[in-house]
Amino acid sequence: MPRFFCSQPLALGALVTLPEAVAHHIQVLRLQVGAAVTLFNGEGGEYTAILASIEKKRVTVELKAFSPLEVELPYALTLAQALPEASKMDWIIEKAIELGVAGFVPLAARRCVVRLSAERAEKKMAHWQGIIVSASEQSGRNRLAHLGQLHDFKDWIGQQDMHKRVIFTPRATQSLPDWARHQPPQALTLMVGPEGGFSEEEEELALSKGALALSMGPRILRTETAGLAAVAALNALWGGM
Repeated sequence: MPRFFCSQPLALGALVTLPEAVAHHIQVLRLQVGAAVTLFNGEGGEYTAILASIEKKRVTVELKAFSPLEVELPYALTLAQALPEASKMDWIIEKAIELGVAGFVPLAARRCVVRLSAERAEKKMAHWQGIIVSASEQSGRNRLAHLGQLHDFKDWIGQQDMHKRVIFTPRATQSLPDWARHQPPQALTLMVGPEGGFSEEEEELALSKGALALSMGPRILRTETAGLAAVAALNALWGGM
């Protein structure tokens, strides 16, 4: 059954006019009146809806059933990813959402090749939010991960955070799997550097702010691999898969 995010109040029995983008998608799929779709608005659970009318730019549905289904991880993982080259960030965000990440923070680190102006950053944020929505629709998640604003690493690391922060570095003496095996499931923020890694100054600053230095094992992983491998490892060890 096709799933769509609908950013408006939903209630059982209601007749709802769908957002224009969702209506367009339904028309592209050539769904007919009477077809069933699944809707969610990010507040938890999902609705089964029946297409009531399909016009040129307007589609209405009737909400027939509600399911409180939740597939979120029992611990909140945030991925703080330094900007990678080209379209790697799109892929990272998509896969991180599929793996259950609850938050995503793009970071501008010293060795980032990509530099975004305020205008480009705003467009990228809108694009990344769209990826979060589509990945949530595809993966069956009924809550959207939070997308933080683009931050300079030095400014962001100084902010107060209730979650333990992990910075990945090949200079660490302990790996994430070794550490996690002896820890209870908990909320974590995972920091991944750009292609050249975090600078020594950035690593020292993170450690001075209480971050835990860990590695992903003896092999050096690419920036687009490290965070996803870390999330998958934690899910396997802590029972979130």
